[in-house]
Amino acid sequence: MKRLSSVLCVFAVLLAQPVSAQAPSPDRMRMNQRVFDRVWNEVRRTYYDPHLHGVDWQAARDRYRPQALAAADDRGLYRALSGMLDLLDDDHAGAQPPASVRRQERLRQRRAVIGFTLAREEGETYRVEQVRSGSPADEAGIGLGWRLRAVDGRDWGPEFDVVEGRPVTLTLIDDTGAERETVVTPRVMEPVPAFSADRSRPGVLVLRAEGFEAGLGRWVAEQLRGLPSETDVVLDLRGNPGGRLMEVEAVLACFLPRGEDWARRTGRTGRVVLLRTETDCDGRATPVANDLAVLVDGSSRSAAELTPAALQQSRRAVVVGERTAGAVLISQDTSLPDGGRLSLSRADLIMRDGRRLEKNGLTPDAIVARTAEDRRAGRDPQLEAAIRLLSENNPPG
Repeated sequence: MKRLSSVLCVFAVLLAQPVSAQAPSPDRMRMNQRVFDRVWNEVRRTYYDPHLHGVDWQAARDRYRPQALAAADDRGLYRALSGMLDLLDDDHAGAQPPASVRRQERLRQRRAVIGFTLAREEGETYRVEQVRSGSPADEAGIGLGWRLRAVDGRDWGPEFDVVEGRPVTLTLIDDTGAERETVVTPRVMEPVPAFSADRSRPGVLVLRAEGFEAGLGRWVAEQLRGLPSETDVVLDLRGNPGGRLMEVEAVLACFLPRGEDWARRTGRTGRVVLLRTETDCDGRATPVANDLAVLVDGSSRSAAELTPAALQQSRRAVVVGERTAGAVLISQDTSLPDGGRLSLSRADLIMRDGRRLEKNGLTPDAIVARTAEDRRAGRDPQLEAAIRLLSENNPPG
């Protein structure tokens, strides 16, 4: 299954444990070897760039394989794998341990949560990217942009699940640089909907997508069905990590004419494939004509960059917000022997107008910042700017 998901994993907060100093069991060592060798060989055989961005892959094996084989647990194994994959300097190249895969599968299920998500920065540092309203994290006063230093006095790793009712001590660095120790108790909450529609503003429909998950294109088509032509549409892709390429195509079909070429994909062999809108918008013969704005920010990745870029180059939408992440290589997931998952880029992508978004990002038509203070105060200058621009484009009367 081709995906455009970000492997700069945005994790729901998880618990950490210390790295074990004991030697791995024979069974553990054999599994470590199987997993490491599968990852190393998959990169060597299938990565979109046969030159691996200039990385000496044999030297990488010699360096990281002993670390992987000596790992006594998933944390040590996947740290070694991540260190090796980071050499590719590709946000879509990454390995997730089995526990992380299971969490992803439960993403839209009712479960115990702390209520914030983390974005990985350089090295092993993580920043609070979102705080869910009404969650334990929100009630504890954890702020956007804070950095996680420790969990229960230890470094944290992505191999743990939170447990309902078990308190967790988080050591964080706030936006002033001060250290804060906060105790939070996870509790069960309903999942955040993958897609949501806001019709609270007269003449404006705001469609919010948390990810390019299965059914997004069909859902967008349903929201647009019967919509008056004078109603403006805002597609909110801020913080969206991407997802399925087929959902990009399904969303674009609602706004672009069928058969329109929007990008070129180049795989390992050098063969170029044109990407074009091949379907109708849920049976609609022609795309909708409603004025459209798309919201993006620095956490809009992959599919959430390609979609606004395609609409922007066709002059079909005004893009508002901040420069996107610049992570648009087309990736594919592979299951690993221990139940983990490898994501690996299988194709490069260039927009029809010649732009290469990878490492560059998408520049909005209207650059508008939204600060942490804005978010804490409930202000949304980006959405306000989008609505204003749409109104100016289509004045009353």
